[in-house]
Order: sequence, then C-alpha cells, then structure tokens
Amino acid sequence: MSTRSRKRSSQTRTQGSRQENFSAEQLAEIWKADARESLAFFLEYESHCAWQRARHLELLCSKLEAVERGDIPRLIITMPPRHGKSEVSSKKFPAWFLGRNPEKEIIISSYGADLAYDFSRLARETFREWAPDLFGVELAKESGAVGRWGISGHRGGLTAAGVGGPITGRGAHVAIIDDPFKNDEEANSTTYREKVWNWYLSTLRTRLAPNGAIVLIQTRWHEDDLAGRLIKEMGNGGEEWEVLNLPALAEENDPLGRTLEEALWPERFDEKALKTIKKALGTYWWSALYQQNPKSLEGKHFKRQYFRYYGFDGEYYVLNLPDGNQKRWHKSQCFCFQTCDPAGSTKTTADYFVLGTWVVTPHRELLLRDIIRERLEGPDQPQLFRVGYQRWAPVIQGVEPTNMGLTLFQTLQRMGLPLVELKPDKDKVTRALPMAARYEVGAVYHLQGAAWLDDFEEELIGFNNAENDDQVDVAAYAAVVLARLDEILAGDDIVTYEDPVEISPF
Repeated sequence: MSTRSRKRSSQTRTQGSRQENFSAEQLAEIWKADARESLAFFLEYESHCAWQRARHLELLCSKLEAVERGDIPRLIITMPPRHGKSEVSSKKFPAWFLGRNPEKEIIISSYGADLAYDFSRLARETFREWAPDLFGVELAKESGAVGRWGISGHRGGLTAAGVGGPITGRGAHVAIIDDPFKNDEEANSTTYREKVWNWYLSTLRTRLAPNGAIVLIQTRWHEDDLAGRLIKEMGNGGEEWEVLNLPALAEENDPLGRTLEEALWPERFDEKALKTIKKALGTYWWSALYQQNPKSLEGKHFKRQYFRYYGFDGEYYVLNLPDGNQKRWHKSQCFCFQTCDPAGSTKTTADYFVLGTWVVTPHRELLLRDIIRERLEGPDQPQLFRVGYQRWAPVIQGVEPTNMGLTLFQTLQRMGLPLVELKPDKDKVTRALPMAARYEVGAVYHLQGAAWLDDFEEELIGFNNAENDDQVDVAAYAAVVLARLDEILAGDDIVTYEDPVEISPF
C-alpha cells in the first residue's frame, strides 16, 4: 500500500473532524482515487467496506500491486485454505488490473475449468459494476462470455481455462494459476504432477507476452507440486521467483513478523481453532495444507514403512508384529533410559528442548515411551530433567551439553541425576544412521496413539530436509546409548564435566 493511500485513509476514514472540511462529493472522489491506486482500497470500495482487512491480505495486495507495476515478474504465494487468497488474487485483482490496464490481457487458471470460470465470472461482474465509474472503461458487449471477455474499445480482457486444458487465441500480460491441484489424489499422482508441469511449460508459459508476469497462488499438497517444482528448479539455476510463504501458525522468520505459533488470521481462525484442525488432520496434512511445508510420505533416512507400534496395558508392553502376532513383555522385565537434546535459548531461531524416554526389552527392542518437547529458558530445563526422572526412573539420562553450557550441566549434576554426557562427535546424518538401521530391522517401536506421535514421526520422515531435527537427535542418541549401555552402566552413575564419558557408535 502506498504512503499516499495510507495518508488518505487516515484523513478520510479515521479522522472525522478532518472529513468535515470536504463535501460529500469531494470525499467520494478521494475514496475513488484511493480505489484506483490501491488494490486493498479497491477491495474495500467495491464491497462497501465489507472486505475484512488483515495483515496477510494487505501483504498479498502489495505483492500483486508490485506485479501490476512490473516489479515482480514471477510470484509464488502459498497460503492455507479459507484464508482469503482467491478473493483477492483471482476474483478482484483481475478487475482492478484490467481497469488500470485496458490494453493488457490476463489468463486465469485453476485445477478445473469450472472453477476458473467461476473466478472469471466474479471478476467480470466486478469489472462490469465498477470499471466504468472508477476507470472510465466498460465490458465489451460483443465479447462478454465467462470463458473469455473483453473491454469495449480496447484490446485487453480475460481468458479462463482449467489446468491441463487448452488456452487458445489470447496471450497474457499476467497469468494467474490459482490452486493447480484439486485434492491429494491428484497431488500424490506422479502422472498427474507431470501433466500439470508439462501443461505449465508447453501451454501456459508459451502464452505469456514479452515481460509478462506469472502469479502462482496455492495451498501446498506435495513436495513436488507446481510450487515445489518451481522452487526446486530455481535452486538449480532456473527462473527466479519471489516466494511468499504464509503458514497458518507462524514459524521462524515469519514475513509478517508474527511471534512463533501466532495465527495468520486470528479474527477467523485463532490459535485454538487451528490446533483443533491440526488434531483432526494429523501432522502430515497439517504440515502440507496449513503450514505450506509438505513432507515426503516415505522419508530419506527414516521410512514410514519401518515404523512399528506397541501398546501398554499397565502391566505388559504388547508389541504388534508385522505378521499379525504379538510379543508381550512384562514391565518388570524391562528398564528405561532417557536421551535429551537441550535448547540453547528461546529466541525465534532456538531449537526445542527434547527429552525422550526409551524402554529396553530383554531382546533389546527400543520402545519409545514418552517425548517432552518445549521451548525453554536455560534455567527452566533442570526441572524437566527432574520431572522426567521422577516419572520414569531411568537408569541414565544422556544429554548433549553443547548448547546448555557448563553452568547448567553442573546444576544437573548437583541434583543427583544419573547423567551421561553425549558428545556429538559425528555430523547429524552419520549419527542418525545406526538408529535408522534399527528401524529398518524392526527393532524400534512407537507407543500407539500417543499425543506426541505424529510430530515425532513427521520429523523423522522429514530428516534431513526439515526445519527442526531435535527429536531426530534424541532418537539417534538412543541407538548410541543402547550400543554402549553395558559399558556405561559399569561406570559411574554421575559423570563429571571435566571427565566426560564419550559415547560413539563407532
């Protein structure tokens, strides 16, 4: 939004005394001038102020205004469903753009021709109603069909088409692709993804006018969907795109400056509502559709097909085997230990504090019993160590002290906890390989139905291509500890910082 527009807004709508200096006709002209210049004001103007301003929608408007000016030739915007993206980009922006640029053409496309026609119809009706008064142009009577409509006395207009379908007869100064995939079935189909990619290259891309712009706005479905493919191609030296990612709950380096886990549009979907949606969807679909961070279904190092599960009835650990049989271990036959990756700070770039509790069976199967995962200040971390010890009575608590520092580690020692220092003597991937091997041979089990289970598994699947890997570190150290458990237990229970026990899988 321009400085001049913001100044007008404050003069004409928020300062009643200032408005008294203008006649009704003058105020109307100022209001119309705002709408001609600013997409956000246009949305307010044509809706009689019914359009809900929100930070993310104002940012979207500013990016589309930059497209109109020619400042952004390639734009990808990813947003959750039901957050207003199509209202702005596909229903109103085309009318505003063509009012300002009646000699130019727009192509709008979506996963189906019917939806693209719906967008075109709404853009056409908005143009029909408001363009004559605001921009002095009007809809051409002879070419007003919803699939292709023009502007009277000018060469510009709009063409609508479904993704994968033909686009004939007209080019585009701006090509808008709004949600190229309808559902998970399309997005998860390699054949269909290739169809969309080939359509983009051979059909849509070839209709672009010199210096034309492309706007892709979508909800993410798959790591190799159209946005994912274009971003990957850019990383390999392909065409440059401006990418604006707007997750439902804020993550690190949020483009709106939100705090962590702050809602994108709290007036419609607050944090509580979004977390209810997350619980209903599960972590995989939540990550893709709402956080715009789709993950592989299989994983590179930890594969979903290797995950096994167990239950606990209060007395027995019941391991579910792949052949449908079960293996039962009484709790008295087992013992547990803990591994921890402490957090260094609570800044927006900080990792999580993660404490994992692992049960060891007589056959040396590892059963993940519990995960505590929180962002904590350093002084708050010892209390969770104590809580974990009192609840599960682990034989050892393995901790990587790299981030926590000498003072905090010595505090834990003085608490009388059975600490073992874990040294990160290998890179993260190498350190994780022994645990990945244990998963592959079916020697690791997860507690079925645990509240933390989805987040834990998705982090394993996403490794080594995910923002957080704290839980992977905790799992990797579990395999390291298990491999040296007898040696560790034969030594001192509490290890001094000056004389640490270094544990290595090699």
